[in-house]
Amino acid sequence: MAHLLIVEDDELLRDGLSAQLKQAGYLIDTADDGEAALDYLHKQAFDGVLLDLGLPKIDGLEVLQRLRQTLPALPVLILTARDGVEDRIAGLNGGADDYLTKPFNGDELLARLQAMLRRASLPAFGTRTSTIHPPAHAGGALRVDPSMPRAWLGEVAIELTQREWELLALLVRCEGQVVSREAVLAAWQSDAGEGGALASNALEVYVHRLRRKLADSRLNIRNIRGLGYMLETARP
Repeated sequence: MAHLLIVEDDELLRDGLSAQLKQAGYLIDTADDGEAALDYLHKQAFDGVLLDLGLPKIDGLEVLQRLRQTLPALPVLILTARDGVEDRIAGLNGGADDYLTKPFNGDELLARLQAMLRRASLPAFGTRTSTIHPPAHAGGALRVDPSMPRAWLGEVAIELTQREWELLALLVRCEGQVVSREAVLAAWQSDAGEGGALASNALEVYVHRLRRKLADSRLNIRNIRGLGYMLETARP
């Protein structure tokens, strides 16, 4: 079930969209201004956003630009009364995936939304962040960008080397499962950058570094003797 955020200041339209999309099987959260939208996006993971441009507090285009800094591949469908060509260009250049002007047909909205989410799930669009949600008091969600060495704990960026990011991304993809030392070393050896193959004992150094960088969360890299490593949420 896809989780969507509707950002719309018109209460009647917002409630109507929410009801329609819930009926279509989506999980919905709503925000009535740009500030609330950014707060939602910092705290939760979404599969897509329906974004109005004419928002109070923070304009929709600024919301789009700011979310693109940390969520570069989150699917965004703009819904707006601004129907000029220059407005559509500004929205698409700002990072929107699609653009629908008000008033719009409900069936067309569903079709465009489904197409946008379907495109985002294809391998060519594989830059969406992987997310793990530890308890709320544990520093926020861990988000890892699978296309470049970037990760965040809540709103705070984690500084990672290429090797650390590769290890963390692999552990996140296999959360709750044991990742063997051989699997990590094979992934590293397939990368021509940063020195190529590494000695097995160097892996412990990177695991130690990652543990320190995750210290502000309750996420832990557990050493499973004789098998490998597993990313898990530590007990309180």
